Amino acid sequence: MDGFQLRFTMFALAWLLYPCLVAAATERPTIQIPRAARPPRLEDFVERRSSGAEARVSGFRQRDPNDGEPVSRETNAYLSYDNDNLYVIFVCDEEPKNLRARLGRRDQAFGDDMVSVNLDTFHDGRRAYMFFVNPLGVQLDGVTAEGQEDDFSVDMLWYSEGRLTPEGYIVRLAIPFKSLRFSNTPQQTWGIALTRYTPRNREFSTWPYITNNLEGFVGQFAVLEGIQGVSPGRNLQLTPYGFLAGQRFLDTAGDGPAFVAHNEGRNGMDAKLVLRDAWTLDLTGNPDFSQVESDEPQVTINERFESYFPEKRPFFLENADLFETPETLFFSRRIADPQWGARLTGKAGKWRTGWLGTNDRAAGRLLKSSDPRAGKSAQVQVLRMQREVARQSTVGILATSRDFASEWNRVVALDARLKLNANWVMTAQAMRSDDRVLAGGRHAGSAYYLQLRHEGRHLEYYSTFRERSPDFRTTLGFITRTDLRQSRNVVAYRWKPENSRLLSFGPSLVSFVNWDTQGQLQDWYVETPFRLEFKGPTTFVASRSEAYELYRGTGFRKHSNYFYVSSNRLKWLGITGSYTQGASVNFFPAAGLEPFSARSQRGELEFTLRPTRRTRLDETYLYNRLSTAGISPLPGVAPSATIFTNHLLRTKLNYQFTRALSLRAILDYNSVLPEESLVDLERAKGLTLDLLATYQANPSTAIYVGYSDRYENLAFDPGTSPAMHRSSFPGLSTGRQFFIKASYLLRF
Repeated sequence: MDGFQLRFTMFALAWLLYPCLVAAATERPTIQIPRAARPPRLEDFVERRSSGAEARVSGFRQRDPNDGEPVSRETNAYLSYDNDNLYVIFVCDEEPKNLRARLGRRDQAFGDDMVSVNLDTFHDGRRAYMFFVNPLGVQLDGVTAEGQEDDFSVDMLWYSEGRLTPEGYIVRLAIPFKSLRFSNTPQQTWGIALTRYTPRNREFSTWPYITNNLEGFVGQFAVLEGIQGVSPGRNLQLTPYGFLAGQRFLDTAGDGPAFVAHNEGRNGMDAKLVLRDAWTLDLTGNPDFSQVESDEPQVTINERFESYFPEKRPFFLENADLFETPETLFFSRRIADPQWGARLTGKAGKWRTGWLGTNDRAAGRLLKSSDPRAGKSAQVQVLRMQREVARQSTVGILATSRDFASEWNRVVALDARLKLNANWVMTAQAMRSDDRVLAGGRHAGSAYYLQLRHEGRHLEYYSTFRERSPDFRTTLGFITRTDLRQSRNVVAYRWKPENSRLLSFGPSLVSFVNWDTQGQLQDWYVETPFRLEFKGPTTFVASRSEAYELYRGTGFRKHSNYFYVSSNRLKWLGITGSYTQGASVNFFPAAGLEPFSARSQRGELEFTLRPTRRTRLDETYLYNRLSTAGISPLPGVAPSATIFTNHLLRTKLNYQFTRALSLRAILDYNSVLPEESLVDLERAKGLTLDLLATYQANPSTAIYVGYSDRYENLAFDPGTSPAMHRSSFPGLSTGRQFFIKASYLLRF
């Protein structure tokens, strides 16, 4: 039996013979909610009293900052339902001068006072819908799943309204059963948690009491009973869309650079069919993947590995958490230009299952016309199955396949999340890939992941081990590096004073070491951050790190000092800033030079200005500089020479006329200023203007009108050779577009 077979067999035995006894479930409170004779109205609660037809919830308790203490301001919620909706009314006390409530676009309520309804509709303690709303009714929704980051990219159809009162605010939520997935039973038993967040004192309170002393969130929900005779139904949703664009851009792919005008028209449709309440079939033809929101700026200069940009396209967002595993083996942005797509997701008993199939026309469009594969599409299949075991534990399998002509890549993985007791969780994954490419033949590789994590009110710890063989490949995943054995450990302790503006403080220790599979040391890293959190909210972090990195056969010692501050003490102003300086590496030296040590300086400054409730100005500045200052001198190089300087500046202004109608403008500036004798970079400057008017009645019914114009520091003179050269100012428009996009939700 070879090494892979032995490790795979051991993992499979551990996966199937999970021996750990998990602590018995803590008794959770139960609430019975009544059926409403009519939908409750916001006006019914303005006088701080209900009709008596709703179930009243009080007794909210803090999770942060004072775990277990009563909520600082009175908070009550009233629940009821009818055939179509679940209704929740929040009545919250707050002094008007302290209240933070701004009118903004959907999903932009962060930083405001908020309340939320969280629903575990399968009552499995593992996954829940989240419905947040601010005092003016602005919505923010998502999904939380144990062991994963909260996913706020999900957009669901529900209704909310809010009103400010002399005593605080009142909020009403109506959540259609058609927007939820749950079991097909006459009587429903769900998990539920109601929350309130108050930013001025960084207070997060819940009902029922959900403590930080235990690992997990959904597993501590209360039990919701009383809902009878409801169903999402076999409802059908159709979302047709249309997209028209006029473009003018500089084409450099032909015989010579030339300006090209192009008009584009596209239409398509997304369809959603609910089957037996808990299963959903999504279909799309010529899918709507025109992205109207630009990615946030990131530093990509002198980075060894690929930068991560999150998915924003609607078809891939629903139930995306199901396809997530400890290692990212399915990263949907790898599918660049699909023509069709289908996805089936749902839950039966203790099994949760998902399948996705689509194609990608980009694979063939990037090839020369002489290539026999030109014009062909890659075929993509993803299968996911997950089984609940014991309490809040799961085991699962993921299989991915990408076929393009005679090339293929296939990956199969087993994973498990095992809750050992109230505070300890173990996560494991074993992966195997099979890859065939025309140029390089066939390769097979394996990879492993193991993490042990502890969560508590004061102590947080996790230890992670990764192993990836040199031939492990996943063309659909986000795996930036193979041929490694990596160990990473993090331990943090927080003291939490009572009755103080200082909410928590304490040190952390972060370390990792990385070898290749032959035992050669590749990297090590040690960091010691110290963190302070205050009311306001305000946060300070200071850190020192020491590191070693092997690159192209040379070992480099690195270090850095890091400072971070973030404050939202003022309702109208939020500021975040960081600065890092130390010794790094010039990974991409100019021709004739080897990689060498350099002095690195990085800075980031962000501020958000809210002069009125409808206006928001976001300013972002990223600074990145590499120099030889303080580094051992290089032959023929000045002792304080600048290697490169990179500036990224974004100004983003949004005005919200109503909750549905907004106007947004973005101005981006990016400059790369290199010393070309030291680094393999070209002097470049870019300026982009992006205007967008949006009317969004709901997540699927919207009209967008946009204009963008990109300028670069290029001079174009067709009568010279070369016809294109760099100039000192970004004065040439290289890409201009005007577009109109509209979509409409039809729900039957």
